[in-house]
Amino acid sequence: MAAEIVNLNQFRKQKERAVKGRQADANRSKFGRTKSQKLSDRKETERAENQLSGHEFDDGPEPA
Repeated sequence: MAAEIVNLNQFRKQKERAVKGRQADANRSKFGRTKSQKLSDRKETERAENQLSGHEFDDGPEPA
């Protein structure tokens, strides 16, 4: 029974490729959006902020 010979350089490079692949997937999901998707998200955020600011309680003028 002979042991399987493993090339450590190949093993290290495969591990590095896997790490870089996971990072690339994360970057694609984070930065790989179209201009219209970004604009849509920005408008949705602005709409939510405007709605929230419209519900703020106004104390009126402060007494002098």
